[in-house]
Amino acid sequence: MKRWDGDDRRKGKDKLIIFARILAIGGWLLFIIALIISNYAAPETSYGFLRYRGIEVRTDWVRPFAGYLYIILWCSALSSYACLLIDKFRARRRDDSKHFNLVLLMLVVIAWGIYLLIKLV
Repeated sequence: MKRWDGDDRRKGKDKLIIFARILAIGGWLLFIIALIISNYAAPETSYGFLRYRGIEVRTDWVRPFAGYLYIILWCSALSSYACLLIDKFRARRRDDSKHFNLVLLMLVVIAWGIYLLIKLV
């Protein structure tokens, strides 16, 4: 690895990179919110003890929550994709971050959205 001893002319991160970081954090926050909403929207598990006691269990998705969940998931995927696009055009060095976490987030969210689309139709 070659060491460079010249003047560092970088002035810091520009506003677009800061916006990309805000989008990345927003995408992860939306994912966490989606996890919380899915806890309330998904059907409940019918355990043997509940069936034995005759306790009624909800077996369908709660449609309003599922609709919000679907919208939040696609907003999270869009946020991740926008951040990846900004970083692709603004990265100037080969050793700039590749943001594998955003790629993983986008793939998981898209798969989850497709799963919801199949289950709710």
